[in-house]
Amino acid sequence: MKIRQRFTQVDAFTDQPFAGNPAAVCLLPTVRDTGWMQQVAREMNLAETAFLVRRLDGFDLRWFTPTCEVDLCGHATLASAHVLWEQEHLAADQIARFHTRSGVLTAERRDPLIWLDFPATPATPAEPPEELVQGLGTRGRFVGRTPFDYLVELESESAVRALAPDLALLARVQARGIIVTAKAATPEYDFVSRFFGPAAGVPEDPVTGSAHCALGPYWSPRLGRSELVGYQASARGGTVQVRLAGERVKLGGEAITVLKGELLY
Repeated sequence: MKIRQRFTQVDAFTDQPFAGNPAAVCLLPTVRDTGWMQQVAREMNLAETAFLVRRLDGFDLRWFTPTCEVDLCGHATLASAHVLWEQEHLAADQIARFHTRSGVLTAERRDPLIWLDFPATPATPAEPPEELVQGLGTRGRFVGRTPFDYLVELESESAVRALAPDLALLARVQARGIIVTAKAATPEYDFVSRFFGPAAGVPEDPVTGSAHCALGPYWSPRLGRSELVGYQASARGGTVQVRLAGERVKLGGEAITVLKGELLY
C-alpha cells in the first residue's frame, strides 16, 4: 500500500545551497516503526535523516544514518528547526523543543542564526587503539574519548585539511566517529575540524554539529574564550558558532532549504 510522506532536504550550517551538511526532514503524522525509518534513511543516503512527531510539549525527534540510528545529531536538529519555522509549524518567535535519546534539546531563532542548546560532551584523555593510529597515520598531539567519539588534535590546520585516512581501518574503531582538529591558521576561525564516521555509515561527515559539543569544551580553555567559531574543513565546508554554558553548549548556524519531495511508500 502506498503511503505518501513529504520530506524536505536542508543544507545546515551554511547560508549557501550545496554547502554545509544536507539532512532530510520528515514530519510524520504519527509514529512509524524503526525499520521503516531506517529504510527511508538508507534511500535518502544522506549523513542523517530526521523524523519528527508532534506532541503536546514539542516534537519527538529521531536521527538515522543510512545504516543506524544515532543518539545525537546537530545538523539534522538544525535542519528540523529550520523546517518547522519555514513551514509555519511553529511561529517565528517560538522555541523548538525536541525530545530525543539525548534528552530535551531546544532551538531558538535569532536571525540570521539558529541556536541549538545541546549537552556538552567533553573529551577525557585516552589511549588510542591501534586501528585509530594506523587509520589516521598519526598519534596526534592529544587523543581523548567523548561519550560518542574519539577526538584527536593535530599539529596544524594544514595537517587537518591534508589528512587522507584509511577509512577501512577507522571503521574498526569502537566509536561513533573520529573528530580531528587543530587550532585555526585562518583568521576568521578559532579552530578547524573534520569528522570521520565509517562505522556509522558516514565516511566523512560534511559538518558535524554534535562534534562541537566536544570541540567547544576542548578549545575553550586552550584559547581562553567561551565563544568560539569553528570551521569544518570538509569538501562542502561549514561554520559552527560555539558558546560554552556550563554543562551545555550553544551551537549557532544557518540553514537553507534545497529540495522538497514526497515519499510514496
